[in-house]
Amino acid sequence: MLPRPGLGTAILGARLLIAFALPSHVLAQEAHPPVPPAVAADEAPFWKENEAAMIKMMNDMEIKPTGDVDRDFVAMMSPHHQGAIDMAISELRYGKNEQLRRIAQEIIVDQMQEIAAMKLAIGQPVTDAAPAPTQQQPASTPVEHHHSGMSMDMSSGMKK
Repeated sequence: MLPRPGLGTAILGARLLIAFALPSHVLAQEAHPPVPPAVAADEAPFWKENEAAMIKMMNDMEIKPTGDVDRDFVAMMSPHHQGAIDMAISELRYGKNEQLRRIAQEIIVDQMQEIAAMKLAIGQPVTDAAPAPTQQQPASTPVEHHHSGMSMDMSSGMKK
């Protein structure tokens, strides 16, 4: 007796669904554990920020498929990269190890560049990046750069 033509496809589809959907659901539940009870008081803000970053990342990665694998990939990877940026910002705020702080700075730059590259690859506009919270400028003081002998019109092509 020959197997029915659609049965193999159905079984393969069920296996793929179980292989990909179930682990991601389980991981989503485990990816953002509560702040450990033994955390020192000075570490609590770090843990709270990281937990918020991970919850936001996991929620933002849950997308409805559009039928365009490339767009879906970017829609899921952008929040994943943003989560890394948010966690690196927490390291810059609270971390003391200079080597890790430099790595956190590199993570921020690299992940922002990758988000921009992915968006450009699918024709999405790239939004202006805000400064990291550890590098805020006072709102009343505009940043100006003056270089003698150099004149550049920086207004062309810039978004307002």
